[in-house]
Amino acid sequence: MNPWTLLLNALGSSLAFFYDIIPEYGIAIILLTLAVSILLFPLTLKQTKSMRAMQLIQPEVKRLQKEHKGDREELNKRLMELYKERGVNPAAGCLPMFIQMPIWFALYRVLWQGAGVPEDSTLAEVFGRASDALDAGAAITAPVFDHVTFLGMNLLVSPSQAVDFSNILGSLPYLVLLALIVAAGYYQQVQMTSQRKSTSNDEPSSQMEGMQKAMKFMPIVFGFISWSFVAGLGLYFATSNLFRIGQQAVILRLGDDGDGEKERDEAEDPLVDPQDESKKSRPSQHASKKRNRRRRK
Repeated sequence: MNPWTLLLNALGSSLAFFYDIIPEYGIAIILLTLAVSILLFPLTLKQTKSMRAMQLIQPEVKRLQKEHKGDREELNKRLMELYKERGVNPAAGCLPMFIQMPIWFALYRVLWQGAGVPEDSTLAEVFGRASDALDAGAAITAPVFDHVTFLGMNLLVSPSQAVDFSNILGSLPYLVLLALIVAAGYYQQVQMTSQRKSTSNDEPSSQMEGMQKAMKFMPIVFGFISWSFVAGLGLYFATSNLFRIGQQAVILRLGDDGDGEKERDEAEDPLVDPQDESKKSRPSQHASKKRNRRRRK
């Protein structure tokens, strides 16, 4: 059995399993999304930490760019040394996205055609009746679709098929779903940008700025995909984005505890040696006041 078939079967069987627990198709998709997100958490953790580390070293990156402005080869060499020294992998920020792409394609097959769903499962029967009704040209609000409808959306059709601007009330759930996907995607970018501003007063390097601009287009891409593909996949994207926001918030907060403040201080002033002995021997203001009081006595 090839890996693609294994992935389809794993997703289809998991979806059917969650549907058996709670016979609500939308809830089953949400539970499947949470399960996938938890399995991918190590990659999410690596991505968030890598992006945060890239932000912390921006002052040093800017300094190197100024020092080697006319020597691209030497600049790249120094940057690679800096990344290696700080344990930063610039490509790690995109890794989870590439890992998830096969999952998205497989989910499309599962949520659209019921691929991978066990034939003897309750969900397979639901898919069979709904698919026959779609092939027969039944209205997407017909009672036969009740078992695949969630929050007013028929999850087996795309928003492009369902949205009818002459029926705003019936189209509203699909439009809200699209807006949620795009808004949650943008908020993820704002979340990381706010973290960068809190850890560095410097402007981002051209490399970091280019990466941020590229990432800003991703919510639009997902919005377009969600408009054209079945609403069930859009529900997956929306749930995944919202869960990811929570994950990033926890990871960034944990990163600020412990060594986070120390790393931030060093990143803000990379030219200051944290082991500077002169700082260690410099008396504190509090100690100086105590000595002055003793002298007056």
